[in-house]
Amino acid sequence: MDISNNRYQIQGVDLLELANTYGTPLYVYDADKIKSQFDKLKSAFDGVKVRIKYAGKSLTNLSILKLLRSYGSELDCVSIQEVHMGLKAGFTADQILYTPNCVSFDEVKQAVALGVMINLDNISLLEQFGNEFHGTVPVCIRLNPHIMAGGNKKISTGHADSKFGISIYQMAHIEKVVSTYNINVTGLHMHTGSDILDAEVFLRGAEILFDAAKHFSDLEFIDFGSGFKVAYKEADIVTDIEEVGAKLSAAFKDFCKSYGRELEMWFEPGKFLVSESGVFLTKTNVVKTTPATVFAGVDSGLNHLIRPMMYDAYHEIVNISNHGGTKRVYTVVGYICETDTFGLDRKLDEVKQGDILMFKNAGAYAFSMASNYNSRLRPAEVLIYKGAPHLIRKREEFEDLLRNQVEIDLD
Repeated sequence: MDISNNRYQIQGVDLLELANTYGTPLYVYDADKIKSQFDKLKSAFDGVKVRIKYAGKSLTNLSILKLLRSYGSELDCVSIQEVHMGLKAGFTADQILYTPNCVSFDEVKQAVALGVMINLDNISLLEQFGNEFHGTVPVCIRLNPHIMAGGNKKISTGHADSKFGISIYQMAHIEKVVSTYNINVTGLHMHTGSDILDAEVFLRGAEILFDAAKHFSDLEFIDFGSGFKVAYKEADIVTDIEEVGAKLSAAFKDFCKSYGRELEMWFEPGKFLVSESGVFLTKTNVVKTTPATVFAGVDSGLNHLIRPMMYDAYHEIVNISNHGGTKRVYTVVGYICETDTFGLDRKLDEVKQGDILMFKNAGAYAFSMASNYNSRLRPAEVLIYKGAPHLIRKREEFEDLLRNQVEIDLD
């Protein structure tokens, strides 16, 4: 993002003009930033056979999926609907990993029929899988490494009380099920959480996976999940992806030598690839002064960006209508009938009614978690690609709220 003549731009496209053209609230994504993040991750692991599978749940817009596919990414899906979206975006079945949690076996069978790689994370489903397919369909097993990691308990998935993965302490049970049903295990998987800073977390998890791999003779890949942390504010500490790449690649090469053949290394980044590419533009509806606080109330709320309320996530907020103005302190809030505070006591360039406030780091788990709460409409999305804006989702209209409702006659 650049500032030219006090105007914020992405690839030379003026953000205030986008707000005027498409209205607010509005999500805007920078294709160049997504490409640079993908290339950075790919190059960090250039010494091994690596496959990057974008975590589609972070931003599932069809155009974003197609964009990442064009860069060489594959896809990680957590629902059968995401699998269908991936196929529609042009990913082939062999490029898609399906990692469900607490789903019915019927959904798993649908995924098998589509030909994608199945990643199972509980013993009951593994038994049903073996009984149904008798070793004819390859499968990956998701293990819980019992590592507490991540920036927030709600995004830590590898700890002892997590619903995700099969505990490493149940390895004997896993082996028994695999042997009984002659299950073809071709991959092992773990994911400890998001916003992980320390390369040692990945190395501890790797050692656990390497030890588990000794129990399976026909592995083709090991999937290390993701969780790389990006910056949310100036001078924020981030994952040193080059350090992680160097250390983990070296450990992986040593393991492959002892295993007897070269395996593939898989990752499933979501936030790392798209978070910093996105900004969220909102219009200031009111500036409200109370005895203790000055509120800047915008035309959005937790229905469009729930991360600050759900995860205590920090999003830098900028008044792009008054760059360089006098600094004042505001609490930025939404228009939902809940306490939907985006930012508490933020020092912003003076805000007036009608000003456009920009939320940074709004590319991941932002629109994808949006809702119609309070019967509000979900916003439009725009992708800046090759220096030009492209509308990739229209703003909802009132008819969209009624589309699947069935009105009954009460007379």
